[in-house]
This record gives sequence, C-alpha cells and structure tokens, in this order.
Amino acid sequence: MTEGIMLGMPGTPPPVLSERRKTRQLMVGKVGVGSDYPISVQSMTTTLTADVNATLQQIAELTAAGCDIVRVACPSQDDADALPAIAAKSQIPVIADIHFQPRYVFAAIEAGCAAVRVNPGNIKKFDDKVKEIAAAARDHGTPIRIGVNAGSLDPRLLKKYGKATPEALAESALWEASLFAEHDFHDIKISVKHNDPVVMVRAYEILAEQCDYPLHLGVTEAGPAFQGTIKSAVAFGALLRQGIGDTIRVSLSAPPVEEVKVGSQILQSLNLRPRKLEIVSCPSCGRAQVDVYKLADEVTAGLEGMEVPLRVAVMGCVVNGPGEAREADLGVASGNGKGQIFVKGQVIKTVPEHQIVETLIEEAMRIAEEAGETAEAGTPTVTVG
Repeated sequence: MTEGIMLGMPGTPPPVLSERRKTRQLMVGKVGVGSDYPISVQSMTTTLTADVNATLQQIAELTAAGCDIVRVACPSQDDADALPAIAAKSQIPVIADIHFQPRYVFAAIEAGCAAVRVNPGNIKKFDDKVKEIAAAARDHGTPIRIGVNAGSLDPRLLKKYGKATPEALAESALWEASLFAEHDFHDIKISVKHNDPVVMVRAYEILAEQCDYPLHLGVTEAGPAFQGTIKSAVAFGALLRQGIGDTIRVSLSAPPVEEVKVGSQILQSLNLRPRKLEIVSCPSCGRAQVDVYKLADEVTAGLEGMEVPLRVAVMGCVVNGPGEAREADLGVASGNGKGQIFVKGQVIKTVPEHQIVETLIEEAMRIAEEAGETAEAGTPTVTVG
C-alpha cells in the first residue's frame, strides 16, 4: 500500500515552551533580529581579522555549519582596514567587535559592517562619543550591540556593587542604552555575559523586565566543549523557557564551527529552529543485545551533513525499541543478532546485526531523495510502500 507521509516534525506547528518576549525589531544586514524573527545563531572568528582570506575562509565554514551572523575582532588599525573587504565578501552579516578605541567604531560603520559591538566597560571616553556614534550609525543604518561582560565591567559599577552582580551587569547595559536613547537612537541589541549561568540568567531577567530591546544570549568564558555546552544549554533553556532571547552564541574553547553546531542543536531541541537530522538512541543497559554506542556513532557518521528533517531511532532492546523505532521516520529495534527496520511505523525488513548500519543509511538516503523529489513537485510528503 502506498501512503503519503510527513518527514520530521508534524505538519502542524511544533509546540514551544513559551511565547517570545515582545521586543523592538532591527535588521543586522539581511537577518532580522527581535521577536518577529527566528532566533539566530552567532559565532566569532578566531583568525586575525587583518588576514582577509583566512577570515573569509572561516566565515564560509561557519556559514556552511548554519551560522546566521558572525563577529570579527577589531583590536588594531590593520584589522579595521580589512573590514570593508570582509563585510563585502562575507555570505552572512558581519559584526565588528570593538574594545578600547572608539575610532574603530566609526571605521566599522564606514566599512559597511552589518552591526558594531561595543563594550561600555573598556572603551575609553565612550560616553563622550555616543552622540557621534549614534549619528554615524543612524546615517548608515547600522545597529549597535551593547555588550557588557563580567570580566570587563565598568569600574564605577564594580565599586558600587563590589563585583559583577546581575544588577551591575544590567545597570551597565541600560545606562549605555539610555545614552543612545537621548539621541533618539534605538537600533540596539544588548548582551550581559557572565561565566556563571545563574548570574547570567538573572541579569537577562532584569533586562527583560526593564527594556524592550532584543537580547543576545551568551555565557562568557563558558569553558571547553563539554563544560561550555552544558553551561550554555542550561542557561539558554532557562531563559528561552521565559521567551527571553533573540540571538545566541555558545562560547566554547573549541573551533567556532562547534559553537554553531551546539547553538543550532539547542534551538532545534526546543523547536525554535527547524529540525534537521536527529538521532534518537537509547543509553544502553543490561537488556541491550547489541552495541548501541557503536551503532549510534556509525549511523551518525554515515548521515553527517544530511539536511532533511529526518528522525532516526537506533534502539538496542525489545522493551522501548519497537515503540521508539515506530515513532521515528526511520528506526531499528535490535536484538538476538538482528534488527527490525522501521519506516514511519511499519516494519519493512529484518536484517542481520552486521547489516543494520548499512541498511539504515541506505533507507535514509532513499527517503531523503524522495523528499527532494516531492519538494520539487510542490508537496511536502514522501511516499513509502
């Protein structure tokens, strides 16, 4: 029997934890930021910005990984001189990251950067330059991100609060935003980053209560990949549960492409970004009759890069295996040296254990190919027999 089926998430809009907090809207290049737009994933290049080719190469890698907006450091005049070429040739909007010298803010705006990040805690005489910066940014349609960081908090606020408390972080950001507002400039996005997720979450909650600017989420200096992923996931989850957050960056001591992968996966897991490939696999236990770890790793590697929203279940026993495999687009319930292969709830074949990975990959490719063909024909279903 032939049946039309939907891939991945159901045809109706998937459930989300909370409605987005209503914010102002702004455009960072071609990417809309604010509650009317999807939450975007950002990262930052690790190359010397002055090395235009290396920086553009890394931006291309980030773009391929799903990055929406990229930030580049601009600590020197050589870096500022490279910004026009980078901004013009990048496939995604480029934000210039400015510290210490206000003159680089003007250089970035003139270079055509999609936005400029300024850190009010360490730009010399920044407050005295706000009127000029607001005028230049308005003339060029360039948004400003006020990026407060616990490690470089304004000394005035450190003295007032004793340390980088949530209240200190929020006050710093709101003070700088108010200076721009005095000059009728409101194309502002705010971040208040801290290495402690609890402090970071509370700082963003305070901001959300006191302003309607879009907020960029980040746990700063989150650490190596494993630790940083956990910190970012729990902090983002706590805020996104409240509808707080319009762009995110997962800060890891790891290649920036890994930041994008983690950020995208966090949003996908919360139905805040369309799902792509999703591997559902059991943690294994004494009931398992196959090496689930090995199966899951091999299937994941074999399907790397797949863009179709395919949910694949790799299960190791007869307790939960058939149910999970039946609910997925494609799955296997393994046991007794063989595996039952499911496609959208139907067992299509049973194969020996050594053929499970090969069969799953073949079926996934077939489903993806049929999905592409039906998409070209204008229908979102695939056909299975």
